[in-house]
Amino acid sequence: MSIQPSTYSPDIAVPTDKRVFGARDLFSLWFSLGIGLMVLQTGALLAPGLGLSGSLLAIFLGTLVGVLLLAAVGVIGSDTGLSSMAALKLSLGTKGASLPALLNLLQLIGWGSFEIIVMRDAASLLGTRAFSEGNLLASPLLWTLFFGGLATLLAVSGPLTFVRQILRKWGIWLLLAACLWLTWNLLAKADLAALWAQAGDGSMPFAAGFDIAIAMPLSWLPLIADYSRFGKRAKSVFGGTALGFFIGNFWLMSLGVAYTVAFAPSGEVNALLLALAGAGLGIPLLLILLDESENAFADIHSAAVSSGILLRLKIEHLALAIGVICTLIACLAPLAQYQNFLLLIGSVFAPLFGVVLVDHFILRRRGQAVAASLRWPALLAWLGGVSTYHLLANLYPDIGATLPALVLAGLLQLILGRAFSGARAPVQA
Repeated sequence: MSIQPSTYSPDIAVPTDKRVFGARDLFSLWFSLGIGLMVLQTGALLAPGLGLSGSLLAIFLGTLVGVLLLAAVGVIGSDTGLSSMAALKLSLGTKGASLPALLNLLQLIGWGSFEIIVMRDAASLLGTRAFSEGNLLASPLLWTLFFGGLATLLAVSGPLTFVRQILRKWGIWLLLAACLWLTWNLLAKADLAALWAQAGDGSMPFAAGFDIAIAMPLSWLPLIADYSRFGKRAKSVFGGTALGFFIGNFWLMSLGVAYTVAFAPSGEVNALLLALAGAGLGIPLLLILLDESENAFADIHSAAVSSGILLRLKIEHLALAIGVICTLIACLAPLAQYQNFLLLIGSVFAPLFGVVLVDHFILRRRGQAVAASLRWPALLAWLGGVSTYHLLANLYPDIGATLPALVLAGLLQLILGRAFSGARAPVQA
C-alpha cells in the first residue's frame, strides 16, 4: 500500500487537479462512517422506550433530515476546497473561527478516545467469551494499544490512501457482508411481526428519539469538509455522502434496535454485544468492530486538521501526536464525567452550521468573501442558536433541541447578515 500525502495545509484550498473523490469514493467513506458499534448501541437506547416500530420511524426521519444537512455542508468543502475549520473563516472571520477550531480539537480528542474505549471493551468481551477471563486476548490494555495504533496509522496515512486503497478496494465489501449476515440472522431467528406490534414502554418521547437519530449525522458536521474538499463535483459530494451515510446509519441503528428488542430486552450493552456475537461465530461483529477504527481515524485526522489552523505543523505529525494522546487517555483517564463535557461542546456545532449553511448558500451564493477579522452578525446568530439549544434541552426536553437550534441560528444569520450586508463584499469563487 503506497502512502499518499495525508492532506494539504488546512488554510489552503486543495488544487482542482487534486480533487479526486467521486460519488463512489464518498459513498464508501460515509457508508463506513455510518456503521459502527456506537451506532448499534445508539439504536439500543431507543428500543425500550419507543419499541421497534416507533424507533425505526424516529431513525428514518432523523437520519433523513440529518444526512441532507450533512451533505449540504459537504458541498461547502467541494466549493471552497478548504477544510471544515478553514471554511468557517468565510462566515465567522479569521479570528472568529479560532474558537470553533479549539472546541472541535477538544471534542475530537475526546471522541477519538471514546471510540478506542468502545472497541477495547467489545474486543475484551469477545476475547473473554471465546477463551477465558485472564487470557491475553481478553486484556483491555492489549486491545487499547492495538486499536489506538491502528486508528493512528490510518490517520497519518490520510483520507486519500484510506478511501482509495482500503475502503473502495475491499473494506466496503466486508462491511456489506457483515451487515447482510446480521440481517439474515435476525430474520431467521426473530419474530419481527410480533415485535413490530409490541409497543415501547413510553420512557422516551418520540421527539427525543428523533433528536438522538438526527444527532448521529449532525455530529459529523465539523469534520465533513476535511474530506469533501477532495471531491470532484458538488453533485457527487452531495449524492455520495447523503446516500452512503443514510444507508449505513439507518441499517446499523435499526439492527441495534431489532437485536435489542429480540434478544437483549434489558438494553444492556454487554447483552446486545453477546447477542450480536452469536451470529456467524461473531465474525460479522468482529468486522464491525474493526470498522469502528475508521471512525477513530476520522476523529484523529480531523483533530489534526483542526489543530493545523492553530499550530503551523505538518498534519501527519499532528495526527501522530493526537493518536498517541487519544490512546493514553483511553488507557489512563476516567471519562465518565468527561462525556458530559463532550456533549456540551457538541451542542455548539449544530447551531454553528445553521449559520454557515445560510451564509454560504443564501448570503454568499456559494461564493468566497473578502477576509475579515470578525463577523459579528454571524457570531451573534451562533450565540442565539446555542442559547436556544440549551433552553429547549433544559425546559422542554420532550420536543428536541438540535433541529430547532440549527434552524433558528440560520434564520438569525439570514436576518442579521442582510441587515449588515454592507460590511462584507462577496466575491465569486
